[in-house]
Parts: sequence; C-alpha cells; structure tokens
Amino acid sequence: MRLLGIEEIENIAIGAAVLGTGGGGDPYIGKMMAIEAIKKYGKVRMITVDELKDDDLVVPVSSIGAPTVGVEKIASEEELTASLEMLEKVLGKKATAIMPIEVGGINSLIPVAAAAKKGIPVLDADAMGRAFPEAQMVTFHLDGLSPGAVTMADDKGNTLLMYPINGEWSERLARAATIQMGGQAKMCDYALEGKNVKQSAIPDTLTLAEDIGKIIRHSKVKGLNPVKEMLKKLEGFELFQGKAVDIRRRIQEGFTKGEALIEGINKNKDQLVKLFFQNEHLLAVDASKDKPLAITPDLIAVLDLETGVPITTEGLKYGARVIIIAFPCHEKWRTKKGIETAGPHYFGYPYEYEPVEQLERKRKDWE
Repeated sequence: MRLLGIEEIENIAIGAAVLGTGGGGDPYIGKMMAIEAIKKYGKVRMITVDELKDDDLVVPVSSIGAPTVGVEKIASEEELTASLEMLEKVLGKKATAIMPIEVGGINSLIPVAAAAKKGIPVLDADAMGRAFPEAQMVTFHLDGLSPGAVTMADDKGNTLLMYPINGEWSERLARAATIQMGGQAKMCDYALEGKNVKQSAIPDTLTLAEDIGKIIRHSKVKGLNPVKEMLKKLEGFELFQGKAVDIRRRIQEGFTKGEALIEGINKNKDQLVKLFFQNEHLLAVDASKDKPLAITPDLIAVLDLETGVPITTEGLKYGARVIIIAFPCHEKWRTKKGIETAGPHYFGYPYEYEPVEQLERKRKDWE
C-alpha cells in the first residue's frame, strides 16, 4: 500500500493517456477531478492485487460514452459516486476497494477521485491494460465472468440498475442508455470478489502509467529523448513521424468514430499513414502501400513530436506534428477469445491480426 498525492496524479494522467491509445476520455479532466478530491478528502491509498482478500468486494467505477461529449460534460461530485452507492445498496455490501475498468485517460483517474470521496483504497490494476471502446472488452469477460448487477448514473440525477445476461448485452444496454443520458454517464459493472480480481485483472497498471508519466515529464531535463525512453519501457516501436492533414470525426452510436490522415515529415517524408479510431486508435495503415502497421488489440498512441505528450482522438487537430508509436498488448488479448473480442474483424477492418513486432519485421523488409 502507498499513498497517491498530486505529484502521482500528474504522472498517472500523462501515462494513462498513452495507455489509453487516444481514448478513455480527456486525461486533463480526470486529473483535475482527482486532484480536487485529494485536496478535499486527503491522499488515496493504492493497494496491489496481492493485498486483496478473497471475499473483498472490488468495484470498477468508470465513465461511458463518447470522449468528445465528455470534454463538455464534466461530472459533478454526486454523479461520480452515485452508481457506486446504488450498487452497494443493491448488493447489501460496501465496496472494499475501487478499481479502474481500463487504464486510459479519464477512466484511470475517476476511480481515484471516487476512492478519495469514499475513503477506501484504489486498486493498482485494471481489466484491459489499455482502453477499449466497449464494455465487454475486459479480461473478466475473457475469463467467463459475468458483469453482474450494472448501475449507471447521469448528470441529471437519474440512476439505472440492470442485470445483463453477459458482457455483450451489458454493452448494448448501457450504450443505449448512455445515448439517452446525453452521451456520457458513470457506470459500475463487474463488481467482483477479490479472488476473481486476483485471477483476471491486469496488475500494476496504474504504476505503469505513473512510470510513463515520469518518463515524459522528466526525460528532457535529464538530456534524454522521452519517446525513446518510453519505447524501451513498453517494448514498443516508432511507426511514423508526420503532420495531421485530414481528420474526420463523428458521434455515432454513442462513440467518437473517425479517421485521421497523417502526412510524413522528416524521415517519413512523401509517405502517408491513416489512423482509424472508435474512441481509441484501433488501426494504423500505410496509406500508400495499403499495409497495416499496427492492429488492435495492440496499442497505438499518437504523441506530440516535440514533447512526447500523448494526444487524444478528440484532441488531435489539423497541422499537429506527431509521432505514432505502437506496442504489444497484454498476452490475454492475444488469445483466440481476446482477438475475437477486440481484434480487427470485430470492428469491421479487413485485416487479420498480426502482432506489432511481427508487422515491424515485415515493414523493415518492404521498406
């Protein structure tokens, strides 16, 4: 167990935006919510998976909806914990710890803010190892666990309880409700006992986000290249350097969907890369050769060329000079069920999944 204060939150916010692969909501908003909660209620205890007892109740608290909407609809303190308090009432049991459902953007820090308000620990783990756009795209689903009772709350004071039969139905019902709630809501699903969380969650991901944040914030002071240092940490690859020349976004079915065309600069001059996203970046393609560079469930992140600071899908603007990087997902996503759940065919992309390190070897051959 250790305490999270403002310095730790600053680092987690930046690192979570990298792991969020462009999605998970605006990390700045999550950072400010967490910092405000810490100032009001005190530092938050962060515990590891190993510290859980088998009968502990661990509850994920997250935001669901289109990240573009979330920039303009910031949750109140009451909305932040309304879904959690409703779930505790339904289950007749208090949460022992709160955890992020995904380690990405605002959804890494909403649990910290909720934990500060409730005075309970936040768990150093999540159920994705990144951010994904849909509720069933979690390691709990991969391990056959049910979402159980699902609660939602919006900015108007509405709360909702449902019992979906599986993760796919949890996504369908929650997404439909989110649209009616104005495109953003707070949600609790997969409230599980400690023994299940220890088996299925991806451990130490908030610490990983914090480490990435430290690299980005402090590398230049030490005379180091933040992107190179980050890629060492993540065992990743630099795919492309370029300038955003065309960005198309739309709010569709409760998601921010779109494509971005990046025109090469520096060593990538006269080349083009196209990014495809649904809240998160899911596919990077060499547009001139029509060859994939990185494919979901591996992680694709867009960074500012000068600072290495991550840029979200809603924050990417025309003319931005960027570096596109990619790195391997957690091994659970490279299983047959993982690829069926969050691979390219699920999103309608006409490519077979290949690990990013394999694609990188191929790229060196055809370049």
